[in-house]
Amino acid sequence: MLDVWFGNPALEYRSDDGTLLRVENRQAVERAWLEGLGRATWTTIRIATLGSLLGALLALPLAVLTARNLAAPRPLAWGAKAVLDTSRSIHTLVFGLVLVGIVGLGPTAGILAIGLHSMGTYGKLFAEAIESLDMAAIEAVRSVGAGPAQVFFNAVWPTVLPQFVSSHLYIWEFNIRDSTILGLIGAGGLGLLITEATALFQWGRLATVLIVIVVMVSGFDAISRRIRQALA
Repeated sequence: MLDVWFGNPALEYRSDDGTLLRVENRQAVERAWLEGLGRATWTTIRIATLGSLLGALLALPLAVLTARNLAAPRPLAWGAKAVLDTSRSIHTLVFGLVLVGIVGLGPTAGILAIGLHSMGTYGKLFAEAIESLDMAAIEAVRSVGAGPAQVFFNAVWPTVLPQFVSSHLYIWEFNIRDSTILGLIGAGGLGLLITEATALFQWGRLATVLIVIVVMVSGFDAISRRIRQALA
């Protein structure tokens, strides 16, 4: 990274017999690499953020079905629980390997992998939040003839929303870290730069990427912690 300021602007590459092969501006090369690092960081953030949102949206109806106090039909509850358990038991990297083969290389595979794995964790946390509710409020809404959707939006949703947001922030923070790994299998982002730097023995660039990951994760950890404290 120091080559951005101190690199040789006319670095010569010669063959063994002294023939000039090419001249390279190290400052320009490193600036271009840092720009690519910025794009990769943004890609990693997008993968984690969109994947987390996808997982939360997929998990919400399944969590409602598995919450025991809402008494969903037993076959639906069992089916929803099976989907959530399966999703939670398969690692994000495994989802990524499969999805790269289906949708191809790029962030889409990473977003889907994050979403499918996170769905299981979201579903478990959302269901536990619903099960901790005071049933008196739910029964009061049911007693006036409210249907399942009305019970959810009038008695369940306003109460559990802060817990849902807190759970989402926690999982989103974890997915920021997880999304850096997905780049190793071709899902884009910082993982791709780690693979390139390791393959080419570019330890300086590898150290720069790792520093960016530590700063990014620490920053998101601080932001999510503040938001959770505000919701408490």
